[in-house]
Amino acid sequence: MPDDWRFGPVGEADFEPLLAIRIDVMREHLERVFRYEPERARRFFRAAFDEPGMRLILLDGERVGCVGFRRHAHEIKIDSFYLDRRLHNSGLGTRILKVLMAEADAAGLPVRLEVLTGSKAGRFYERHGFVKLREDEIERSYERPVPSRQS
Repeated sequence: MPDDWRFGPVGEADFEPLLAIRIDVMREHLERVFRYEPERARRFFRAAFDEPGMRLILLDGERVGCVGFRRHAHEIKIDSFYLDRRLHNSGLGTRILKVLMAEADAAGLPVRLEVLTGSKAGRFYERHGFVKLREDEIERSYERPVPSRQS
């Protein structure tokens, strides 16, 4: 299980390598729902990349992914959570998500996100306390409510 990981700030030099990770991870899912187009993928990721809250994921100092963790007044949105495919099922995604959920809990905010319908990501989030709010032929929306405080 990878131990030496951390978040870092993203810079313009990270855009192309992170776009390549995103395309590698998402392409087959997007093709399944007839939504993969290289320029569309680039535009979509550019918009997410430029929003405040994007974090670089570093493992042993190497760029291995990113996550958008966007705090708003009444919620936190997670988007663009991509890890290099060779790290899938390594436990790193779970460890990262637990850190993000601890931040959300400290802020007292629910966490919301969308995944492609039929994606393994849905099961990943459900295992971590997210509940499905709605679903259509393209996406599922999830929420992890603020945990109740025990007195």
